Amino acid sequence: MVSKMSSVVTRSSPPVLVVPSKPTPAGNLPLTSTDKSRLFFSFTSFHVFERQLHEPAETIRRALSEALVHYYPVAGRLAAGANSGDQDVHIACTGEGVAFVSATASCTLQEIRFLRTPLVISMDDLVVRYGGPCEPSDPLVTMQVTEFTCGGYVVGVTWNHGIADAFGLAQFLQAVGEMARGLPSPSVVPVRYDDSFPDIPQLISAMVKRSPAGLEAFNSMTMRMSFAYCDVTIPWSFINRIKEEFRSRNGGRRAACTSFEVVTAAIWQCRTRAINLEPDAPTPIVFSANVRKFVGAKDGYYGNCVISQLVEATSGAVANGAIVDVVSLIKDAKESIPGTLAESREPEVDDELIDALFGYNTLVVTTWGGIGLDKVDFGSGTPARVVPNKEAPDAAICFPCTPCASSDDNGANVVGFCVTDEHVQEFNAELARLR
Repeated sequence: MVSKMSSVVTRSSPPVLVVPSKPTPAGNLPLTSTDKSRLFFSFTSFHVFERQLHEPAETIRRALSEALVHYYPVAGRLAAGANSGDQDVHIACTGEGVAFVSATASCTLQEIRFLRTPLVISMDDLVVRYGGPCEPSDPLVTMQVTEFTCGGYVVGVTWNHGIADAFGLAQFLQAVGEMARGLPSPSVVPVRYDDSFPDIPQLISAMVKRSPAGLEAFNSMTMRMSFAYCDVTIPWSFINRIKEEFRSRNGGRRAACTSFEVVTAAIWQCRTRAINLEPDAPTPIVFSANVRKFVGAKDGYYGNCVISQLVEATSGAVANGAIVDVVSLIKDAKESIPGTLAESREPEVDDELIDALFGYNTLVVTTWGGIGLDKVDFGSGTPARVVPNKEAPDAAICFPCTPCASSDDNGANVVGFCVTDEHVQEFNAELARLR
């Protein structure tokens, strides 16, 4: 058994604020309804770089300052006008800056296994956390660069989801990388506010309207839960076999299923079997989808442009059904996204479904593959791994198909917090059967 290492990371100082390297415009920028539905909670992205970079912390700090000239809203703060409440929250372009920490670790990346499980280092040592819900006075982004004795380094970035989705974060970090590599300006001209596309229907808004007390009860419930961290590889042999079964069953009448659909179906089925609900209990999943191409978002838009797509099924159907049928449920939901956007209406949710969505029955799925997070290059090449993370998971969540060079030859990497400690043994046993 691998034990955790202690006191291997030393931070050079408390967080400092990195401000734009040149004067930037002041003023306020509005947030979309999609932004507002994600205010005040955060995600973290760890980028693990194996190859050496000269003075990585200073190089990235300087590049961050230069990138903030172009992404100056990121250096601002959230603010509310005279009418208080989320509906009046906006970005105040104050230029106050991004929180930044440099650190060193007294070990190699190999010794911490490139952040693979079982973890031998606390992820909290590699990132600046908010310490709870994001507050209006908090920086919109925090960054820590930790250099290891092997010359590799880890960049941990935490951001307020209200200002950007993961696609937007990737665009921003790629711009920082371009500045670090000496480019005079980002190759993509950033756009923070785009009023040309319509409101995107948001599931969470429908849930809160249907059951205003549900969110509070949900938060109270999840505070008492301890979600187990998982980091697994779904073998290509399994993925390719299910793809072939799907193709054979549909006889070419449908587009081929994707690795995301197969991996998500496998996690959904394994989790449902592990938590062992009553057969007729609803066990939905909710997956995030980037809809820029559907709503005509401007090139360079880095605000939130995602929809949370609901897939409904009972525990018995998912746990006992053929895996290709579970894949079909996910594919059907993906294919219905353009219609959902065209109708521009919030999903309809009844009381039973609300109880499931505000509870442990539901799995939230968001993929960080193929959105550019693995293309970030500060001058030493792209990362060996990208690891999504949440400070305090408030729901069962997984990130299928995350970029991971060390497992790409063997299968698709999945990280997340899929089950509580109570069900982790059964969940791992189900995953082990995927061949």
